[in-house]
Amino acid sequence: MESVQNIKQRFEIIGNDPKLNRAIEKAIQVAPTDISVLVVGESGVGKESIPRIIHSLSHRKHGKYIAVNCGAIPEGTIDSELFGHEKGAFTGANNAREGYFEVADGGTIFLDEVGELPLTTQVRLLRVLENGEFIKVGSSQVQKTNVRIVAATNVNMFDAIEKGKFREDLYYRLSTVDIPLPPLRDRKDDIHLLFRKFAADFAHKYKMPPIKLSDDAVQFLQKYRWSGNIRQLRNVAEQISVLETNRDISLATLQSYLPTEGSTLPSVVGGKKSDSDFATERDILYKVLFDMKSDLNDLKKLTLELMKNGAKVQDINPSLIQKVYGGKENESEISFEETPRVNVIPTQTQAHQEEFEEDDDHNYLDAETVEEEEVLKLEQKEIELIKKSLERHKGKRKAAADELGISERTLYRKIKQFDL
Repeated sequence: MESVQNIKQRFEIIGNDPKLNRAIEKAIQVAPTDISVLVVGESGVGKESIPRIIHSLSHRKHGKYIAVNCGAIPEGTIDSELFGHEKGAFTGANNAREGYFEVADGGTIFLDEVGELPLTTQVRLLRVLENGEFIKVGSSQVQKTNVRIVAATNVNMFDAIEKGKFREDLYYRLSTVDIPLPPLRDRKDDIHLLFRKFAADFAHKYKMPPIKLSDDAVQFLQKYRWSGNIRQLRNVAEQISVLETNRDISLATLQSYLPTEGSTLPSVVGGKKSDSDFATERDILYKVLFDMKSDLNDLKKLTLELMKNGAKVQDINPSLIQKVYGGKENESEISFEETPRVNVIPTQTQAHQEEFEEDDDHNYLDAETVEEEEVLKLEQKEIELIKKSLERHKGKRKAAADELGISERTLYRKIKQFDL
């Protein structure tokens, strides 16, 4: 059995962190078997190295090794990519095609980002893991394959299972052995080693002297969070190697290439909303509509009481008035004493209209002289109130709203509702 150190040299793995060493040890131990392996860790920690180690140390090392990025293949074609298809299976399938599981028979398939697989593909994959069988797209013939599967993911699989995005039975078939890889921030002593290795590689690649960090820059490098892990560190080393003419890199120069810790990346605009987002918006909309309906019903009830009783506003159910119009600060009543009279009355009551016009002090609320069958509809009364108030204040909505005892927004809504 090869040692961890030999494997590191062979696959150019840099670092002496105990967690990293343990991951390599587990890869060496499971390699001679056909056990399914799931490599877990954040994006950019180097998960792709473990499947290559396992394949190279297994009895399948002379077979094919195929790495598949499940997250990069469209959902509509991933079944065809993995399992193949027959001629005419779908539009554009002009010829039969072998899938990866057929091509890699006797070898190893590395399924990177396996958590992104569609549920229908997960069912097919589970069948391969259980009995080595698969069916091409558009075919009814069962085929056999002898493939070892090593998978990797950067998502929390238990959360994905709970949300129904990943099959629990498939997870336990894939994760016969889990190999976790630590994030770069947990390998502080390895960070500078990796940076120097990358700096030397880019110096050779671009034919220039290697960059060198100052002591305080090294300390900052080791304390930085590195959300993108090794991939981010490599990109920073390449940027500095190419852009900086001074090969001695200070702390200030290093910091200029790194985002401030705690800052967030730009959010994706127009992304899909979750079901909970839609539910929240729907609940808010329903509440607004119910509140509007309740306000309108209360207003109609108040207006009906005024018309039937012919009383002043202050004498009709103060709590209802407060509910409909809302109280102003430090006020408990709303005065309508100066509200103009109503002069929009059906033509058949012209005599009553003339009687109203002769008495300027007559209040429109005094409806005793109007026969019950001639009472206007509630909405007409509300329209008249609003019209008169707007006329009185020469169209100034704020002043009219204050006089009516309602908010300017409510007044605007009613103007729009009644097309005034």
